[in-house]
Amino acid sequence: MPQRRFRAVFMRGGTSRAIMFRRQDLPADRAAWDPIFLAAIGSPDPEARQLDGMGGGVSSLSKVCIVGPPTRPDADVDYTFGQVAVKDALVDYGGSCGNMSSAIGPFALDEGMLPHAPKDGPVEVRIHDTNAGRIIRARFEARDGEAMVDGDFVLDGVAGSGAPVRLDFLDPGGARTGALLPSGRVLDRLDVPGVGAVEATMVDAASPCVFVAAAAMGRQGVDTAQALDGEGALLEKLDAIRRHAAVAMGVATDAEAARARPSLPRIAMLWAPVEARLASGRVLSASEVDLHIRIISMGQPHRAVTATGALCLAVACRIPGSLPVRLLGPADPGAPIRIGHASGIAVVDAAVQGDAGAKGGFHCEHATLFRTQRRLFEGSVLVRG
Repeated sequence: MPQRRFRAVFMRGGTSRAIMFRRQDLPADRAAWDPIFLAAIGSPDPEARQLDGMGGGVSSLSKVCIVGPPTRPDADVDYTFGQVAVKDALVDYGGSCGNMSSAIGPFALDEGMLPHAPKDGPVEVRIHDTNAGRIIRARFEARDGEAMVDGDFVLDGVAGSGAPVRLDFLDPGGARTGALLPSGRVLDRLDVPGVGAVEATMVDAASPCVFVAAAAMGRQGVDTAQALDGEGALLEKLDAIRRHAAVAMGVATDAEAARARPSLPRIAMLWAPVEARLASGRVLSASEVDLHIRIISMGQPHRAVTATGALCLAVACRIPGSLPVRLLGPADPGAPIRIGHASGIAVVDAAVQGDAGAKGGFHCEHATLFRTQRRLFEGSVLVRG
């Protein structure tokens, strides 16, 4: 049987890569999408290599994005994100990908989907994230009708430099659960079977995340992502906490339902500012960061930090009494937050105010980060008949 061809573009967005599809090039029936995406990426693969597809064997390289005309009047395009499991036949549309969000505006411009955008100079694109039901405002530079790629902005986790893309996640609170603080509390005590009592801050900004102190997990120095790969017992303990938090946040009805959706919520360990060695051999001094994070994505330690995880952490750092605030270094409270991650530093910010009418008492106006992006190839992706 001949292979099927689908028009596609392969792009890097932030520290992730994805196959990009125009909505019009896919079947009208969304039920037909998953087999296409699984075959294109190369999943399921029990050896976690995805050699028969475009995936890279880790969650950050196993993604698809679908971009189409807007379905709401305040947006320029719709963006649907699919997280393709590496070992399982699963495409999860429950969460969002902040890293790949940086590629959506440039993709739309290069594909001619923004007829009123300037050919040169600053471009602003309002992206409707259909997974979260929220608007992301992307700002970047164009030249000769295409998004600029070359620039001086350095994104740790990506070699070289590029043109920056500013992403403002507008009113990101409650993207999945309906509340910035889904439990209604800034700090929770989770009683997890087989683990015990664990303090956690649970935030839903752009995508749900749960934060725990690394010290509570028995960690002392800051682990590299590669070292965490070999800590099976620790990863299982973290996933047990994640599943319990999913129920507490209203993301899942029970722990087994949470097991079936490993992307929601994500869980991360946090450290106060200390010296930390990266996989590259570079050593971050305590004075370079405000706190450290190691985030788990689809059961795997992320090689940098998910953009939505960084945004959630920025929001949590603006909420008095949260666990991240307890660990923050002596930074200027008005300055952006410097997050030490597995590949370097991410600088993020958020505007959070008290709101007596909101569950948990806080509201986030926006959260901001910068990324780079690049179009890697364009043409057709082939999938088995």
